[in-house]
Amino acid sequence: MICKICGKENYIPEVIGLCVDCVRGGDSLEHTRDAHKRVREKFSLPSAPPDDPDGVYCGLCANECRMGVGRKGYCGLRWNECGKLVSLVNGENAIMHAYLDPLPTNCCAAWFCPCSGEHGRQNLAVFFYGCSFNCLFCQNCSHKNLSVPGTSIDGFLQRALNPEVSCICYFGGSPEPQLPFAIKASEKVLKKRKIRICWEWNGSGNPELVKKAARLSLESGGTVKFDLKAFNENLNFALCGVSNKRVYENFKMIAKGFYESSNPPLLTATTLLVPGYIDKEEVGEIARFIANLNEEIPYSLLVFHPDFYMKDLPVTPKKQAGECYGEARRYLKNVNIGNKHMLYF
Repeated sequence: MICKICGKENYIPEVIGLCVDCVRGGDSLEHTRDAHKRVREKFSLPSAPPDDPDGVYCGLCANECRMGVGRKGYCGLRWNECGKLVSLVNGENAIMHAYLDPLPTNCCAAWFCPCSGEHGRQNLAVFFYGCSFNCLFCQNCSHKNLSVPGTSIDGFLQRALNPEVSCICYFGGSPEPQLPFAIKASEKVLKKRKIRICWEWNGSGNPELVKKAARLSLESGGTVKFDLKAFNENLNFALCGVSNKRVYENFKMIAKGFYESSNPPLLTATTLLVPGYIDKEEVGEIARFIANLNEEIPYSLLVFHPDFYMKDLPVTPKKQAGECYGEARRYLKNVNIGNKHMLYF
């Protein structure tokens, strides 16, 4: 497509309509806000995190929604009803889908995690509904369907304490809007037996909850995987609808507070190589940020598959993957390319 601002031709999805240079430069903010508004209206979700000064407050993630009467929070799980915060979920109940996934799995940390060698054992994969981001390329967009039945913490424990389960992986959507449940459930599990507790999230959670979650992974030998979507904040707004500042603050907090004492590696990161947007410049900035904390932190580049509102983009071209891998290796010692079989030649 042709960029609607500068006329440059590149991989440009219709939903955004702008090239990466115009997006990074901040010329696109009004346009990208409109794009996210159109997408989220179809799911009856607010176009942006509500910020009513007199609204009820939710501090579970970086969006810090302040909901006026009758308004929903950004994730859709909470709302203001007659001046009170009402939620579909809490520390005792979640909206999730859990299933057993035979080890080794296609987990993003599989290339270094000890569980990859545990053939015949099971991972309990926990898919949380709701998310603090609005990724236009989301490959799990069913998380926006919040009408599924809830699960009690006791029902979850029955699944988690299956003797065949070696690890629990929380993903979604993203776990942030349901961290109180996930943390409480994990604490109960670990009182019964040692199971690796792992997180795959966008990283925008409340710092105190993120810290508690990281401690559970450290104690159990699990991993905390941040999906670093972009480095440039304008680009993160365009692709995901919100800021990424908290993401990098939380990543730094865990790297400085927990990583050195972990074995196997506690902290890891991934970046999806979106054609036309996540190029070697973007990957280089992310890799440099990680390396300034610890150059040993594992970093995986994931091949993009067209989905949700970016079905008009191709799979990541091999050239893009090679350039990004080379750039990441300039700064980091442990770099991986995931989903290599999907690479477009």
